[in-house]
Amino acid sequence: MPQTDVIIIGSGIAALSAAYHLRHKQVTIITKSSWKKSNSMLAQGGIAAAVHTKDSWKNHYEDTLVAGCYHNDLKNVEHLVQDGPTEILEWCQRGMTFDCDLNGQFLLGKEGAHSQHRIIHAGGDATGREVTQFLYQSILPSVTVIENEMATDLIVNNSVCLGVATMCANGKMKRYLASKTIIASGGCGAMYGHTSNADIITGDGIAMAYRAGAKIADMEFIQFHPTMLNIDGRCVGLVSEAVRGEGASLINQNGEAFMDKLHPQGDLAPRDVVSRAIYYEMKKGNNVFLDISNLPNFSTRFPTISKLCEQYGINLDEGMIPVAPGMHFLMGGIQTNDKGETNILNLFAVGEAACTGVHGANRLASNSLLEGLVFGKRVANHLLSLPFEQPDRSVDVLTNTTAADEVIELPTKKQIQEIMTNYVGIQRTQAELTLAVNWFKFYQNQFTFWAFNVKNFTTEQIEIINMLTIGWLISTSAFNRTESRGGHYRLDFPETNDKDWRQKQLIRMKDEMYVGV
Repeated sequence: MPQTDVIIIGSGIAALSAAYHLRHKQVTIITKSSWKKSNSMLAQGGIAAAVHTKDSWKNHYEDTLVAGCYHNDLKNVEHLVQDGPTEILEWCQRGMTFDCDLNGQFLLGKEGAHSQHRIIHAGGDATGREVTQFLYQSILPSVTVIENEMATDLIVNNSVCLGVATMCANGKMKRYLASKTIIASGGCGAMYGHTSNADIITGDGIAMAYRAGAKIADMEFIQFHPTMLNIDGRCVGLVSEAVRGEGASLINQNGEAFMDKLHPQGDLAPRDVVSRAIYYEMKKGNNVFLDISNLPNFSTRFPTISKLCEQYGINLDEGMIPVAPGMHFLMGGIQTNDKGETNILNLFAVGEAACTGVHGANRLASNSLLEGLVFGKRVANHLLSLPFEQPDRSVDVLTNTTAADEVIELPTKKQIQEIMTNYVGIQRTQAELTLAVNWFKFYQNQFTFWAFNVKNFTTEQIEIINMLTIGWLISTSAFNRTESRGGHYRLDFPETNDKDWRQKQLIRMKDEMYVGV
């Protein structure tokens, strides 16, 4: 049974940031696919940081709260925006190259809900790929990376995490013991039929933590990116918000620009507002396009998007890119504090799998890569201040499961995606959410989401069970939040964005709703 100081589950920017700062310890990264197959690698947008002399962390702070509908954790937002500029400069000193002008100054873009030009890019519209690859190369000499192995269960004894159990594609189970375990497995975009996420992002880390008794929060807050490339009703790839930041506008097939009359920031309104506006246009039978006719050198500025459009036969010379909203980001996740600590000792979470409250009810554009860098470092630095005691090797790996399960018939991924897309989507009603909750409860009644024996299932089946778990958490949370806020929009309840709301009401649902038994 391998033993190490730190196990990190996931291979995106948050995982790699934590691994880099822990590289002088014995660190093992475990990822269920190739290390390259993460949302971080797909991120076209940049990294938001108040690096310009005319900008300030206070401006970035306020923009983050406004976009998040004041549901944010104020202290964690401060950490994010105050540490951001230093983090960028430190990575530059390590050799990371960002896009600059002829004078060596950052080429700063602007995206939705930002009051300033503060978006730093690398490789034009390939920032995520460039930064992730740089971090990966930085950790290679000192960190062990295990690919194509799925983490299935945390090894927990008396509310102390001792490591993780995994399953290989051939069904072989393995156990890894560690003094500290970090979940950095990303969100759950593949829960929906239309998503910008990699198809392997099925909420595994969050579901696994839930089974182990970790507290989960804010799962109802789902961000839909307004502009996915829409080909014959299918969302086939992301069209970065930076395109609108450069001056592109949203129009329908009649050439009507509809955002200016809906929000003071027009096409650069917060993502939840723009996504709903596009959704309403499509409900009326309209097609929606990004008008890029006034953007010179589009192919040079946005090479990734240009290649995607060409792949699907879109003639960019016509200046029209067909778009539709798709699931993009989960604001909720494993509840942590500012150091990544969960309610389970020696278990930590970071990145999209974690819920620090930093994004509130709706993430501000380009704050996700920044979160991965800043909080990856914060978690690592906290771990380095703790003692590294070796776990008890005699503890049974599957302490949180039942002895056996009946053979059950599971739904397909497509069926789960249809339920989430149709009933727990951009806009929601009590009737639709009731249908979704009951659908997931049907499977929960066959076996308990938090107490099944992974040995009885294949990796593909475990992934589906994880998706059922996540679907139940999201739909139940959405059913119980009787208001509209950010990424959670209910037609049967009014929108609430008042600044004092956090003090007036509980911002998290009751702990006992989320904790496994």
